[in-house]
Amino acid sequence: MFPCGPGSPGGDRMAGAGTEEPAPLGEQATAVVLLAAPLWPPPPGADAAPPLSPSRSPRCPGSPSPSPAARAAGAPKAPAAPAPGKAPQPSPPRRRAGPDCGAGGLGGPGARLFGWLRERCLGRGLFVDPARDNFRTMTNLYGSIHPADSVYLSTRTHGAVFNLEYSPDGSVLTVACEQTEVLLFDPISSKHIKTLSEAHEDCVNNIRFLDNRLFATCSDDTTIALWDLRKLNTKVCTLHGHTSWVKNIEYDTNTRLLVTSGFDGNVIIWDTNRCTEDGCPHKKFFHTRFLMRMRLTPDCSKMLISTSSGYLLILHDLDLTKSLEVGSYPILRARRTTSSSGVSPRNSLEVLTPKVPGERDRGNCITSLQLHPKGWATLLRCSSNTDDQEWTCVYEFQEGVPVRPVSPRCSLRLTHYIEEANVGRGYIKELCFSPDGRMVSSPHAYGIRLLGFDKQCSELIDCLPKEASPLRVIRSLYSHKDVVLTTKFSPTHCQIASGCLSGRVSLYQPKF
Repeated sequence: MFPCGPGSPGGDRMAGAGTEEPAPLGEQATAVVLLAAPLWPPPPGADAAPPLSPSRSPRCPGSPSPSPAARAAGAPKAPAAPAPGKAPQPSPPRRRAGPDCGAGGLGGPGARLFGWLRERCLGRGLFVDPARDNFRTMTNLYGSIHPADSVYLSTRTHGAVFNLEYSPDGSVLTVACEQTEVLLFDPISSKHIKTLSEAHEDCVNNIRFLDNRLFATCSDDTTIALWDLRKLNTKVCTLHGHTSWVKNIEYDTNTRLLVTSGFDGNVIIWDTNRCTEDGCPHKKFFHTRFLMRMRLTPDCSKMLISTSSGYLLILHDLDLTKSLEVGSYPILRARRTTSSSGVSPRNSLEVLTPKVPGERDRGNCITSLQLHPKGWATLLRCSSNTDDQEWTCVYEFQEGVPVRPVSPRCSLRLTHYIEEANVGRGYIKELCFSPDGRMVSSPHAYGIRLLGFDKQCSELIDCLPKEASPLRVIRSLYSHKDVVLTTKFSPTHCQIASGCLSGRVSLYQPKF
C-alpha cells in the first residue's frame, strides 16, 4: 500500500518491487461489497442450547425445559391444575425478557422476538455487545463466518482500498481510496451513505475517528483533513505541517491531541482543543529516519514507531504535552534511567530490533504495526529486504528486570508468528486485532486468515508459550479477485471487512 522507504515512487508500492500474479488460493467466490442480512437473531421458537453454541441462543437463566410439544408450538407448557383438596402452589417468579422468552417470560413467538429486540436496543444482549466481556461467545461466532451476500458496487473511480475504519459505535464504515476518495457506508443496512469525491488531492492513506461523529483523514498531498458526519459537504478544517506523504493518525482521547506521522520522518502533535477553520496549533514532537508507522498504546503511556530499516522505537512514560526539542529524548540503556528523585524521565526512548523468524542473517522492513486493544502486545507485519518472505509476528510487552543486558528491560518478546503468502510483492498489507484481542485478521493473498493464539482462541495472557510458537489458523476466507491490502474488525458486531488492490470491499458475517 505504501512505499517501503522515503523516496519510493507511488503511494501504494514498496521500493523496487514488482507485482506478482498469484494463483487463486482456496475457494474463490464472487467479491462482495456490503452486508444485506442482519447479524443475528435466532429464529423465534428455536430450540435451546448451551450458552457457548455459536448458532443458538441461551435459555433464560432458571427457566424450566419445555416439552417437545411445547417447543414445537413455540410457547411454554401451561401448568397443570392443582389436585382437589390441595392448596395451589405459588407461582414461580417472572422471568426477564430475553431471546427465548417473551416480555415478562410469558408469551408466544412474537413476545420472544420483542424481548430479544428490547435486549438488543438496551445493549445487554449476549451476542451483541462485546463490551460485556462475552468475548468467548463472540469468538465462537467467527467459526461460522462467511462472505456476505450483497449488492454490487462500481469500483472504477476510487482505485485501490488502502484503509478501512469503523466508527466507535459500528454504525459507519469508512474506506480510504487510492483516487482521492473516501467512501462511507452503513455496514448493517448495506446503504451507501456518501462519497467524498475530492477529499484530498492525492491518495487517501488512513482514517481515524475521534468520536462517533468526527473523523480525520490523511493523504499523500501532505495534509490532514477533519470531517463531521453531520456535515460532509465541507471539511471542518485542513491541517498543514508535514512536508511529505502523511501515513498515520492517532488520537489521545484524554488530552484531545491528534498525533500524525509521515514519510518526512516527523511525528506532529495537533491541539484539537483550539481548532479553527484555519487549522490547529501544532508542534513537531519527534523525528526519525525511515519512519513507516506510529501507534499509541490504549492508555497512551507508550508510543511505538516502526521503520523500514527494521528498527522499532518505543517512547516510554509518554507525555504528549511536554515541549521537547527533537533529539533530546533520554536513551534507555541496560538499566532503566532514573532521575535523582527516583522517577523515570518522561519520553524515554528505547531502540529495538525485533526478532523475526528466518531473518537472522538478513535485514527486514516493518511494514505494518498494530497494538493489542488491552495494551498487552504489538502486532507486526515484516518483510525481508529482498521481499521474498513475509511474517506476521506478535510481541508481548514485558516490564521489570531486563533479561538481556543489550536490550533495555527486554521490552518485547516474540510469542507467536506465522509465515504469510508471498503474493503482491511491493504492497503493504494492514492487519488488525479483534476488539477483544483474541484473534488476528491478516490479509493473505486474495483473502484473509483469522489467526488465534491457540485453537480455542484464548486470551494471550492465558496461553503465553515459553518459546515462540506458530499462530493457529482458525479460518481462511477468500472472496476477492485481487491482492487484499487491508482488513478490519467491527468494534460492535460480529463482522469483518476487507479491501483489495482492485478496489473491492468485502464484508464477512456468521452464516447459519
